[in-house]
Amino acid sequence: MMVFGEVPATLGLMARQVLGQTAEGRVLPDPNRINEGSEGLAGLCGDLDVSTLLSAYAKGFYPRSTFGPQKWWAPEERMVLFLEQFQLGSRIARKLAGGFYRIGFDESFGEVVEACARPNGRQGKRRWIRADLSAAFREAHDAGVAHSVEVRDFEGNLVGGAYGLAVGKVFFTEAQFSMRPDAGRMGLAALNCHLQARGFLANDAKHLSGTLCQQGFCLVPRGSFNRFLEKACAGPAALGSWRLADGAGAAERAPQTAASFGAA
Repeated sequence: MMVFGEVPATLGLMARQVLGQTAEGRVLPDPNRINEGSEGLAGLCGDLDVSTLLSAYAKGFYPRSTFGPQKWWAPEERMVLFLEQFQLGSRIARKLAGGFYRIGFDESFGEVVEACARPNGRQGKRRWIRADLSAAFREAHDAGVAHSVEVRDFEGNLVGGAYGLAVGKVFFTEAQFSMRPDAGRMGLAALNCHLQARGFLANDAKHLSGTLCQQGFCLVPRGSFNRFLEKACAGPAALGSWRLADGAGAAERAPQTAASFGAA
């Protein structure tokens, strides 16, 4: 869905760049100088290589565009899960433990990205997952900093999943999809359990959602979020593929969910 005002704002940014009044696209914007009323539109993306993505996300930016060139966004509030507040519901916990679906990580990254970008009735057209953005995240995955979670049925069909970028101790979930009941929720729950087990501090899902609230996500003001990122993203993330075939095993090892796992 196009953000209200994206077209005129984009044209303004492009005009300023052509006139040489700004360094739009060549350097990252200042996260403390985002115009009020811009809905978080911060500037044009000059590059989407791995190092630029890591630097941008560590400053609270992410790329999106439904019109014109890719742009950096940093909305006034972010939907963030601080992993010590993760809530694994009893129904999802039982499904993870019961093997309703098989959970895996980094098994089919490209297929997950394609599924997230594919239009469907519940998630809209996803026009912001364009070819350039998909290619950038595939490159980040090859570099060992972008990851996916896959949910498969008994026949091995991919029925749910999510993908995102790991920067320091923060995971930024880009998108998720679900083709079967609870498949998407199970994938996100297994991801959060996995992040806990690997010592991550937070999972940023960007936008408000009632489903996310059920797992402990909450809205965080931009300033507070950016101050958190300064410390949480300071160190390097561990590189390489994630491997964990059993989502229930991930939940059992998660320090903050072990007590509630399987609760009535």
